[in-house]
Amino acid sequence: MDGQVHDYECSRLPALLSRFVDTFVDFVVGGQFLSSNSTPTDERDSNWAQRVTRFPSADRLVAIGDIHGDLQKARQALMAAQVMDENNQWVGGKATVVQVGDLLDRGGEEIKVIYLLEKLKQEAEKSGGRVVILNGNHEIMNVEGDFTYATPAAMEEFRGWAHWYTVGNDMKNLCKGLGHQRDIFEGIPAVLPEAWRARMAALRPGGPISSRFLSTHPTVVIVGGSVFVHGGLLSTHVYHGLERINEEVKDWLLGGKGPRAPPYLRGRDAVVWLRKYSREKCHGEDCHCSLLEKALATIPGAKRMIVGHTIQTLGISGACGNQVIRVDVGMSRGCINGIPEVLEIKGDSELRVLTPDTAYQAKQVEKVKEEKPGLGLLLSENGTRAVEVRA
Repeated sequence: MDGQVHDYECSRLPALLSRFVDTFVDFVVGGQFLSSNSTPTDERDSNWAQRVTRFPSADRLVAIGDIHGDLQKARQALMAAQVMDENNQWVGGKATVVQVGDLLDRGGEEIKVIYLLEKLKQEAEKSGGRVVILNGNHEIMNVEGDFTYATPAAMEEFRGWAHWYTVGNDMKNLCKGLGHQRDIFEGIPAVLPEAWRARMAALRPGGPISSRFLSTHPTVVIVGGSVFVHGGLLSTHVYHGLERINEEVKDWLLGGKGPRAPPYLRGRDAVVWLRKYSREKCHGEDCHCSLLEKALATIPGAKRMIVGHTIQTLGISGACGNQVIRVDVGMSRGCINGIPEVLEIKGDSELRVLTPDTAYQAKQVEKVKEEKPGLGLLLSENGTRAVEVRA
């Protein structure tokens, strides 16, 4: 009799119990409370790609480069951009923030970085703002099972995630009204190390983190006149269709297209691997400006391309008359431990660089004068770069 009463109560409240368990697991593994609408992209949502690919100009637009599992540097960058306070709360109002991908690898707090950005995404929407997170080459590598750049600390973080995710599923399995929860390790060889199995379970196509988070991240996004992509776009990519790219990558991440990424995500000319526009100290055709101009010309209204992927050791830089802005400053301690910088664009035309380091401003301006003469719009009228400190 007691068992029948228990099952009856569970059958009446399965959604409530499921949300409670999910919230508990979210906080334990990610350190954040996410709202209940943080769910995987609906495969049947035929308008998703149209909604996430093109946005109108924003009064204030912020670009943040590769984070690579460094929670501390991510927080510094977000606070320098004045979109997050010291309590990790969104304070950006109606600003739009685009993070250009590569949350994964090289650092040990990848899951916490993902959860922080997802929380800010939800808070921004309530304020009329927007947070867009792109997929980079390291997301693609991990979904395909390439863990070459995963650190021991990151592997342990995923091992912990798998433990608590399984605990949550076990709790749900106590309630018949929720049905049987799928074993996240199904199909993964038991002979593999536990942490490897955990990372593979989370990130493979259709895995919980790939489905819930990565599938909601576009690969290309346009905000006003700025085109954001991790590596770079060629005209062939544009002809394939930007909405089509986002839709196909989403379907793959949800597990509907097999283990291998679409071809435009693989190889040195892939949208997440391209480095043609990002070489430091390039001159003339070494910068591939003609390719860039051709790609931009195929996108109506495009003024510039904003990319990550290739570290700019001197900080955020521009090339080809600022038709490309490179925002990967190697901020992660797993890269070059660079000082965080973010790009701010106001009114789709006024560009400047923000940094949290108060000792950095004068030194950076002098460095720009000597070594970065080609910044164009990033330079103010007196010939110095507009660098503003946000302590």
